[in-house]
Amino acid sequence: MNERTDGPEPYLPESSHEDNGSHSDEPHIDSLPIRLINAFVSPGKLMDQLADQPKWMGIVLLTTIVSGVTAALVPADLIFETIRQQMLAQGVDFGELGDAQMNALRYGRVPAAVIFSLLLQFGIAALYSVLFSFVLGDDGRYVQYLAAVSHGWFIPVLISVLLLPLVIQTENLELRLTIDVFIASFFEPGFLRNVAKLLDLTVIWSILVIAQGAHAIDERRSFASAATIMLTIFLLYALGIGLLQARSIA
Repeated sequence: MNERTDGPEPYLPESSHEDNGSHSDEPHIDSLPIRLINAFVSPGKLMDQLADQPKWMGIVLLTTIVSGVTAALVPADLIFETIRQQMLAQGVDFGELGDAQMNALRYGRVPAAVIFSLLLQFGIAALYSVLFSFVLGDDGRYVQYLAAVSHGWFIPVLISVLLLPLVIQTENLELRLTIDVFIASFFEPGFLRNVAKLLDLTVIWSILVIAQGAHAIDERRSFASAATIMLTIFLLYALGIGLLQARSIA
């Protein structure tokens, strides 16, 4: 007769991979290409991910490189002629540029575009961080606003690339999707038209995407509130530049 003896069960060490969901608590964020697509088609999902994992370095480098390449593709002569026409419209005789000035324009436009892109993204993120976090009391960090701004800014950067062939073909460096396109037939050139030319629809689009980011960073901040604040800042900028242009012409 075989007797069964109950003894202590053998010790089975817990596997570190036993819990298949051990990494499920970590915030998920899509790859950079998917995030770029979501900036257009699913900004809410994108900004929710960036609020948890504020990835910014890759997109900042990408938008900066694209801005530099775009500037390199614009003929230097077209840039000079655009500047000259703007100065003549303000009653200033711009004259002609010598070889040294043309070379500086030709080789300096790419570094200038790169520096401008970096300053713009970091500067706007700093402005929003101070305004929302320190002034209005939102619970947000600078890197979160930087991630939101850099991803939102990709929208006008990409559309400017798509418009570049038409810009070069028409030799119109000021060809952009602005509100002036819709009111040019109804108003004479002046203060209102100057402001309308600065109200770029692609920039407004990007601001609305970034406003979604401000809401994701702190859900107490509604999308409507963030969008109103950001669009007001953009409008005040356009009004200020338009006023300076009107005074310089007068």
